[in-house]
Amino acid sequence: MPAHRLAVREFLKDPGLTPGDLAMVLLMREEDDTKSRSMPTMTVKELPEAVKALESAGITSVKIFAGSKLRDARASQHASPTGLMARSIAAAKKGAPKVLVMTETCVCQHNDTGECWLAGSDGRMDVEETIEALGFQAVMQAEAGADIVGPAAMIPGSVRRVRQELDRAGHHNVGIMPHLIFASSLYEGFRTSMGATPRSGVRAFQIAPNQPEQAVHVARQMVDEGADMILTEPALHTVDTLVHLKDKIPVPLVPFSVSGEYLRLTDLRDDGERDFKPLVEAYTVLKRVGATRIITYAALDIARGLKPS
Repeated sequence: MPAHRLAVREFLKDPGLTPGDLAMVLLMREEDDTKSRSMPTMTVKELPEAVKALESAGITSVKIFAGSKLRDARASQHASPTGLMARSIAAAKKGAPKVLVMTETCVCQHNDTGECWLAGSDGRMDVEETIEALGFQAVMQAEAGADIVGPAAMIPGSVRRVRQELDRAGHHNVGIMPHLIFASSLYEGFRTSMGATPRSGVRAFQIAPNQPEQAVHVARQMVDEGADMILTEPALHTVDTLVHLKDKIPVPLVPFSVSGEYLRLTDLRDDGERDFKPLVEAYTVLKRVGATRIITYAALDIARGLKPS
């Protein structure tokens, strides 16, 4: 086959990566927070226009991360209906009602330790109280307008509790996409930007990179508990897991290209702008092996650079 001939190659190729394949990460901060960060952040006031711009570029979904300005040992603001997450969800829906809103559902950005769990009176992890908090938080996010909530602590039983609480509150049609996370140094840009570095130095339930079979086991448990889809991260560290899971679980798989991938796979040009071509290549591979969508900080920049299909 003369595949070297340009006209033949154009005839045979599929559409490749499209803006609709990408979901934009939105890291939120309060209006009076001017601290310098390694990752781009945004305020609630800026959000409606930003989501409109995403929709105009062909991006149909966003993933919101937002913490609490006031943090304590009980993460007491984690489910506040007037907190930054609730206001961010509402602002995104106001700007572009048809854009799908996903959230992170976790206490790491609401307690004063940066941990994904709450401690009991003995200082140790209180699994039941943490799971209960995640259920309350998911309901708050759904009531603010979230389409998909994202339990991120990977605590066994948390997906089931979130589903129970959502159903109890009448949010039967809100989806659940728990995070399936491999331990990695690639999260540091996010953690430092959002104040989510765990005091213990570790995330208790994240999977060791050399244990892919554990990832398959955990993903199956999540589906059994009621997960509608699974987020995998870091995206490029989970390609093999993505391939295995396509054959083993009956739900969509959505890789999350994390902060370290954004910072390390985009070269800064002389004009100060980033070159996103390496990410386009990487995300094309993810789509090729079965990703339903790809969550990325670079969604808008990539979408603007893609040729119309």
